[in-house]
Amino acid sequence: MDFEGIGGLTGEINTSLSQFFEHESAYLRSIGSELIPVADSLGHFLLDSGKRLRPLFATIGFLGAGGELTPQIIRAASSLELVHVCALIHDDVMDASDTRRGAPAIHKQFEALHTAEKLHGSSEQFGVASAILLGDLALIWGAKALHESGAPAELILRSLPFYDEMRVELMAGQYLDVYEQALASESVERSLKVARFKSGKYSIERPLHFGASLAPGFSPSIIETYSEYGLPLGEAFQLRDDVIGVFGDPEKTGKPAGDDLREGKRTVLVATTLSKASESQREKFLELFGRKELDIDHINTLRQIIIDTGALNELESIISEMTSNAHNALVSGGITPIAAELLTQMAIAATQRSS
Repeated sequence: MDFEGIGGLTGEINTSLSQFFEHESAYLRSIGSELIPVADSLGHFLLDSGKRLRPLFATIGFLGAGGELTPQIIRAASSLELVHVCALIHDDVMDASDTRRGAPAIHKQFEALHTAEKLHGSSEQFGVASAILLGDLALIWGAKALHESGAPAELILRSLPFYDEMRVELMAGQYLDVYEQALASESVERSLKVARFKSGKYSIERPLHFGASLAPGFSPSIIETYSEYGLPLGEAFQLRDDVIGVFGDPEKTGKPAGDDLREGKRTVLVATTLSKASESQREKFLELFGRKELDIDHINTLRQIIIDTGALNELESIISEMTSNAHNALVSGGITPIAAELLTQMAIAATQRSS
């Protein structure tokens, strides 16, 4: 299969996801008209946007292990996007986020549907219950997309330990994130652990492992190289998310300005700020942090404290160092030249983005 760089791979992944969704949504709609909103909402969430980072890393992981791309391998790699959809839908419920990608979050969409159709009971509870189910459906669809990809059965079987471990680590990371919020943690070390498991491993390292395991000539020796690249880059990716969640442009992020500050998210950026803050800075920060009604002036006050403590500069330095470590792993060899070039490009995309 021929492709033109990252853009070409992304196009192939998008086509594969569209084909899968068309088939699966038709079955949903055939069950009953009540499921039409489910199909429509999942379709928009899956197909209208998304960077496809996890399928891209899986595909490049496959190429790095010497595999020759086929539509079947693209379908298998695309299954990881559905796992990501599950995580995002559930994440918005857990964070009580009203928006995602510039549109109402799934639980808010179904809350509005309950109200519009004048259904009985709590519209808020209906929205949350619906989002949990849609997230679960996306997770099931992910497994279905892999199993029905058409990739050789022995290769799918070999990939399952990596696929399963990725999903376990994702859920473990999500719980750690929830627990850290409840704990009101101020530990940089604990926040880094959340970053590693919530996003780092499942976004980059495990997709690379998964993709490599689908290659006919797979050698376990490539796993270490991919970990040395994927772990620091995955953490840098999450740290960039932390920065964007505070300083990002709403027109690019699709979320209100400083949304992470309203939600009181205990990120590495926040932990670093609190560790460096003076007594007065700390008092002011904690007075405002996590308040839902924060206006833009409050957000700017919190942002300035983060800047003044040096926390933002420190995080940028950590991101640069981790990205450099990832680049260094590529020069050790063991992967194909085309994959090394693509991974270099992906490191830039993952850490220098604005949304």
